[in-house]
Amino acid sequence: GKFQSESTSPPQQQRRSLICERRVMVRSVTISSPTNIAVIKYWGKRDAELNLPINSSVSLTLHTDDLKTTTTVSACSTFERDQLWLNGKEENVESNARVQNVFREVRARAGDVVDADGKLLMTARDAAAMRVRVVSENNFPTAAGLASSAAGYAALTFALSKLFCVPKE
Repeated sequence: GKFQSESTSPPQQQRRSLICERRVMVRSVTISSPTNIAVIKYWGKRDAELNLPINSSVSLTLHTDDLKTTTTVSACSTFERDQLWLNGKEENVESNARVQNVFREVRARAGDVVDADGKLLMTARDAAAMRVRVVSENNFPTAAGLASSAAGYAALTFALSKLFCVPKE
């Protein structure tokens, strides 16, 4: 399974939340990420400092035609704060350390935003200062033994990286 970029818009009821209040640039990226199912499960860490697992694990990645997470991230200079909707429900972004870590690390790596001709549209600093609105949907039940969290974070990180023009290393 691979990530897929899509140009589809989020559900209509959430689409309004992605529109900037004034006529300024809104950048949006939509990514689909496959989920996977563990055949041999991860059971924790034997060494947290070295990040070594207690046991090996094996999982299967499922095709995005079947089960996937689709995440749209939009950024705008007029958004007052970062916001995230998961399966139609707004989540508290400020109290979620994992989401904050993803936002911080991707913004720290932001690149300049340029058009197809290489013309500078926005500096990396200005891009990184923009707040985001994230709409993420699973087409499978959360907490059903499928890696919804892994798929969600993969889609979020990849979408943010594309949105903030993180250079490929």
